[in-house]
Amino acid sequence: MGRFHPHGEQDHHHHEHGHEHDHGDTRDVGDHSGYETGAERVMVLENILGENDRLAEENRADLRRHGVRTVNVTSSPGAGKTTLLAATLPLLRGRVRVGIVEGDIATSIDADRLDGLADQVALVNTDDGFGGECHLDAVMVRSGLDRLELSALDLLIVENVGNLVCPAEFDVGQDARAMVYAITEGEEKPLKYPVMFRAVDVVVVNKLDLLPHLDFDLDRFRSNLASINPDALVLELSARTGAGIEPWADWLVG
Repeated sequence: MGRFHPHGEQDHHHHEHGHEHDHGDTRDVGDHSGYETGAERVMVLENILGENDRLAEENRADLRRHGVRTVNVTSSPGAGKTTLLAATLPLLRGRVRVGIVEGDIATSIDADRLDGLADQVALVNTDDGFGGECHLDAVMVRSGLDRLELSALDLLIVENVGNLVCPAEFDVGQDARAMVYAITEGEEKPLKYPVMFRAVDVVVVNKLDLLPHLDFDLDRFRSNLASINPDALVLELSARTGAGIEPWADWLVG
């Protein structure tokens, strides 16, 4: 199924820190007049998103009942989500009990890397009964939650599948969304992928240690991001060297 945009490209809505939006029944699934079955397609998309939102609210209620703050972490493939988490989790040890729902299309490589750093890790492979999807949705995250002891956690980090499109469109029950962006991706990405950059509360600019070696204009990136999401908190760091990670760790704790 092709990409669809639930908000409408001109909907510059405001993010309240730590709270998700209630879309109700007025969700805009975009212009599908180019498809021969446009009306039916819109109805299917509305049903999919409506059911996902219902299940996401159940996830959110369950997590909050156990006092668990939940952060949905997204990025493109290779931006450094797992490396950042591996560097951050030792800083959180003794402050909060951390669980991970690790989303990947296939393999346990990232889950294995975080095993032993987090208090609990649940792997969700989307090719295992979920159709190989390029994102996590509320059902997939629920399958991970069912394998975690929520009463023994304070913070849950959902590491979403690496993708700059689909993860922005599915609420999984999080309290906040973060995006890890690598400077190797170019300054124009907020303009090319506005749905993702608009959906997040914080943008973590990663791989700053490579800045001297790249033809990258950091100020232009900041300007592009501000034009798409002026309310986003911007944190700049290098997961590989550990420089600047502490503010990110503090934000995760909330």
